[in-house]
Amino acid sequence: MNTNKLSPTLFNATNNNLTKLAALFPSAVKDGQLDIIALKEELGQFDEVSAEKYELTWAGKQTAKKIAQEGIAGRTLKYVPQDSKNADTTENLYIEGDNLEVLKLLRQNYYGAIKMIYIDPPYNTGNDFVYHDNFSISRAESDEAEGVISNGERLIANQKSSNRFHANWLNMMLPRLRVAKDLLGNDGVIFISIDDNEANNLRALCNEIFGEDNFIAALAIENNPKGRKNGKYFSINHETCLVYAKSTAHCEKFNDIIPKEKMLKDDKGYYSPGQRVLVGQCTNKVSNDIKSDKYYFVYYKENQPLELRKQLDDSLTSYKLYQSKNANGQTLENTYTMDKLLTLYNGNDLIFNEHTIYEKDRNVNKQQKTLINTSSVYDLKTESAGFVSGDFDLKQFFTMPKNINFIKMLMKLCTSGDDIVLDFFSGSASTAHAVTLLNSEDGGSRRFIMVQLPEVTDENSEAYKAGYKNICEIGKERMRRTDIGFKVFRTADTNIRWAHLALTSEELNIDENMLDDKDKLDFMPHYTDIDVAYEILLRQRDIPLSAKVEKLNLGTRTYIFANVYVVCLDEKITADLVEQLAAIEPTPIKYIFRDSAFDDNISLKDETIRRLEAYIARNNGENKKTYTVEFI
Repeated sequence: MNTNKLSPTLFNATNNNLTKLAALFPSAVKDGQLDIIALKEELGQFDEVSAEKYELTWAGKQTAKKIAQEGIAGRTLKYVPQDSKNADTTENLYIEGDNLEVLKLLRQNYYGAIKMIYIDPPYNTGNDFVYHDNFSISRAESDEAEGVISNGERLIANQKSSNRFHANWLNMMLPRLRVAKDLLGNDGVIFISIDDNEANNLRALCNEIFGEDNFIAALAIENNPKGRKNGKYFSINHETCLVYAKSTAHCEKFNDIIPKEKMLKDDKGYYSPGQRVLVGQCTNKVSNDIKSDKYYFVYYKENQPLELRKQLDDSLTSYKLYQSKNANGQTLENTYTMDKLLTLYNGNDLIFNEHTIYEKDRNVNKQQKTLINTSSVYDLKTESAGFVSGDFDLKQFFTMPKNINFIKMLMKLCTSGDDIVLDFFSGSASTAHAVTLLNSEDGGSRRFIMVQLPEVTDENSEAYKAGYKNICEIGKERMRRTDIGFKVFRTADTNIRWAHLALTSEELNIDENMLDDKDKLDFMPHYTDIDVAYEILLRQRDIPLSAKVEKLNLGTRTYIFANVYVVCLDEKITADLVEQLAAIEPTPIKYIFRDSAFDDNISLKDETIRRLEAYIARNNGENKKTYTVEFI
């Protein structure tokens, strides 16, 4: 029985005609708009053109390309120490904010530094949100015009009824991928999960951005073995993961997912430790029905027939008992029937762990024969995608949290050592979790950068009821529970009063008795010295944002980051202070001073630079040190 709701709108003649036209000539209606040229061509009328070329184009593409090239002004990243964990030792970053802003803010520090990017962007199913990137209007104006969902964040609904349904999504993706490419190292790789709604458009877009020669593969990922029940013609049980290199000329051959020397072998060939749980915490179906063909207890003893019972059997005291239970001690059904389990046991296809029985994964036989990874990836233990620890289960908050086993597999292909992994649609921080798990497995020291817009959770959602007011709060809690150290930053307005933000003397309202007049001149309201130091750090090349920022016991407001960059925010520069700065070991690469500290006295500034040079030369003797001096 159909239960479609009655439409609130009356007959729309224009849309009806477009629908009829699209049925006759699909190429003539694109994203809900009539393409006159395509319609004429369908009718056999071809206009002469001076040049034709193969390309993907859509409404707004030129604007999206322009946005990608624009710099980022008046914005910065603010350190949030109270949300961070093990901040003094970690090299991991969690950044809250619009990911296009964040990518641009990171471009100076991380240009060509990222080994792997993994993203799982909105799939454009008709119920997703896309980013609104018109930064030329105020956030308040944007909210009013576009219906942004919360707190001034730049999300707009993208319904299939929109005339620019595909264009909106492509306009969101193009600038982000273009900036992301700048962050990738020459040997870097990007993995993008996508479904069928935009897979073709995304591939064409990536061909344009990364180059068709740098396309590596379109992986078919089985993420739902039984398939979705709402399919009309096929039960879709997979999604796609596009793989592109920054440059295949520099990208080495991928590692085998399971190194040959770590494969297990029995009389039937190679296998990996089982992924599918057969008995243990394998299902969520509580059952006390003894008649169920999946309700039984397993008694195991090495080199003996497997004993299966419908009821507990006290006579089998020398056997080990396996049963499926949940955290409340309720009996669960097993994965397979008794007959299927016995068949696997007799075929030597089971692994008996302490409390769980697994099925051996023999797909690795193909890898062993070919010594290369296949483009189809099967059943990566999807039931583990949601669980983290204790009472924190992501499936309470997300319908389909990303499978960490899948992300971990991708990392095994192309990362090692202290490589950096970036995810700028990080959601619940699955990628961060995967980095930590893989490091613990192979002894690596991979670092991650997670970027997520703080989308507000619905007041009726389980996440909101649990105290998580936005998605970032969920991601940070997940990382805390998986024992990950990370520093938290948040996009914010600049702390520095740059030239275009300078105040007139009337606006400054200078009072000679106020000690902070220079601070009013140089900095924005509500700044802190640490905020200013990090904003200066963002303007350096090849310095990670995770670098430690410390206050020096010199002057009153002098800081050092990465051990060799000195930021002196003192309001007055004395000869004694200059001598102390010159004595820092090792000699800093750069000194940054405030222009206002010299009171517009050019001679004083020149004298200070000469004195600094003389002191450094005296301290280092014949070992000349190269350094620079900058001013804010």
